Amino acid sequence: MKTSLERLSGLLDKPLETAPRVLLLAAVLLFAPAYLTPLWKMTMFAPQYPDGLRMQIYSYKLTGGNGGQDIKEINVLNHYIGMHELTTADFAEFKWIPFVVGALALVFLRAALLGRTGTLLDLFVLYLYFGLFSLWSFGYKLYSYGHNLAPTASVKVPPFMPPLMGFKKLANFEVYSYPSLGSYALAAVAVTLGAALFLAWREARADAAAETRVAG
Repeated sequence: MKTSLERLSGLLDKPLETAPRVLLLAAVLLFAPAYLTPLWKMTMFAPQYPDGLRMQIYSYKLTGGNGGQDIKEINVLNHYIGMHELTTADFAEFKWIPFVVGALALVFLRAALLGRTGTLLDLFVLYLYFGLFSLWSFGYKLYSYGHNLAPTASVKVPPFMPPLMGFKKLANFEVYSYPSLGSYALAAVAVTLGAALFLAWREARADAAAETRVAG
């Protein structure tokens, strides 16, 4: 009689069927927008900027609206309140996020070819950790920029945190911050991976039940 641990080990060791492998390949394709499109967008409106100032955050760079002029204007405003200048070079995330996304895509491809149910479970947990850590890192960066203000700034404002997601009123600015296509694609990767894991687990249990009936 197999123990519960032995049965679980047997389920996790089942090779993947066709459907989970196809979903893994689809997840790999969904990684592409993380390189090609912005992950996040922030827009600032004020009476002196009725058309708004826009900033896009890619996995590897910052860009501004109006041909890049908006981010220059944002940095001028930041200078007056003592906030550190926003530059691509100051974001360590731009160095490791593209590498991690590329590495995950390769691991997904390997799992699609050689994976087992246990491999999918490991990938799902790893990917959730990557997503949650990335969100925390972004939020911490926003907090640091708004709380480490130069004491010599010409305009004194209390420490603040720009919105991670949604709307926030900062002085006379209305700031909107929302995920963009790249982040939605990465969220779709999690959903696709979860669906692959669900199908793989269901198929492994069905095979185990069939083997038990034959053995009995």
